[in-house]
Amino acid sequence: MTERTDPRGLLYIDGRLTPEDAQALARETLAQCDDGELYLQFIASEAFGFDDGRLKTCDYSRDAGFGLRGVSGEMTGFAHANEISAAAIRRAGETLQLLDPASGQPAAAPRRNNRHLYTDASPLDLVPFADKVSLLERIDAAARARDPRVAQVSASITGSWSVVEIVRADGFVAQDIRPLVRLNVSIVAESNGRRETGSFGMGGRYLYDRLFEEAEWNRAIDTALDQALVNLDSVAAPAGEMTVLLGPGWPGVLLHEAVGHGLEGDFNRKGTSAFSGRIGERVGAPGVTVVDDGSIADRRGSLSIDDEGTPTQETVLIEDGILKGYMQDRLNARLMGVEPTGNGRRENYAHAPMPRMTNTFMKAGDDDPAELLARMKNGIFAKSFGGGQVDIVSGKFVFSCTEAYKVENGKLGAPIKGATLIGDGPSVLTRVKGIGNDLALDEGVGICGKGGQSVPAGVGQPTLLIEGLTVGGTG
Repeated sequence: MTERTDPRGLLYIDGRLTPEDAQALARETLAQCDDGELYLQFIASEAFGFDDGRLKTCDYSRDAGFGLRGVSGEMTGFAHANEISAAAIRRAGETLQLLDPASGQPAAAPRRNNRHLYTDASPLDLVPFADKVSLLERIDAAARARDPRVAQVSASITGSWSVVEIVRADGFVAQDIRPLVRLNVSIVAESNGRRETGSFGMGGRYLYDRLFEEAEWNRAIDTALDQALVNLDSVAAPAGEMTVLLGPGWPGVLLHEAVGHGLEGDFNRKGTSAFSGRIGERVGAPGVTVVDDGSIADRRGSLSIDDEGTPTQETVLIEDGILKGYMQDRLNARLMGVEPTGNGRRENYAHAPMPRMTNTFMKAGDDDPAELLARMKNGIFAKSFGGGQVDIVSGKFVFSCTEAYKVENGKLGAPIKGATLIGDGPSVLTRVKGIGNDLALDEGVGICGKGGQSVPAGVGQPTLLIEGLTVGGTG
């Protein structure tokens, strides 16, 4: 399904702009700025939704445009348009005239990057429309045939394929190709008048090939169905402060929300994070090591370069419980006197970049997950999470569990319904009592919101034993 293509022609289409024009315009419009870039982007995206035995939605779009950003001191000017032409870029450049002229030396260009994660990616329409619909039909039929208790099946596939080019006034030019696909399956099971839902999603920065593998979409069905059937037997969740065992993989979304945002550079430069000014201090239990790594191939949050041209990398945020650093874009790094870490991200060409997570996860420890369970007297095991909320300043969070179990005398008990985990990120890290040897990254469905912008992100963790979390229950 994959073949090599020439993506750059999608940015310089119809001769309205040439690569030489783009470099000349970047020099012209950014001449009085400390930093900034001309960001060109082409985006192809599509989404198919199958529900109640039929195709319900089908969206298909193509978009191209640019964002022009100039930085002078702490001031930023930004303008964008969905037309890639010299005239439109010059009009956008008029916005930057409102900035005070830069008084210092221009910021150095990003370092060059020899790693390209997705150079062989091809457009989404190599897979015919009929094949995508057929996949959803097969998923629907297979899920309904699994168990007589299946009452409803919903399935969807989404895909996007983006080409970006970053052009700076100093002559720096960098390109990236960014495929992204996702499959979701949701199943409602019914028994004795009770209905419960289970869901599962998978995806990443690759094309549709993997999602069309029969073993993969069958795994999605099985996991969603298992969750729905488990929830049919669930009892009311207990409430109170208790020991919690978090499963590996997707439960790392709690780490992402409760801790990750507080480690982004802008919040720390402004002093609004619970982690501000604490570099070198102990912020977690011994053994707690948290990293952000946007360089892992195929992962949902990965990029060859960030949206300012900085190569992505593994950035150690917390090492053995000690705070080591923050995630940085170019602006905050310069103002804080540190190096950018490849975390300058934007939703698309219509937005300016800001410090954002890529794939953020806790590294594995040495504990056997089975032994961690056996160590518990009473508490809950949280296998999967739904939505959550966090306050960046305090780190306080609330998360709902979509699959969880009572733990009694070191053994899994009945599944529970309606459990929420309540706490604050900084104190949670200090309450970690066991770190499993089973690190897993999530299946590739994360979407992170910040400042009105959404970007794909990855999470992960090993099995974690945490003492003293507040559980909000229903019983």
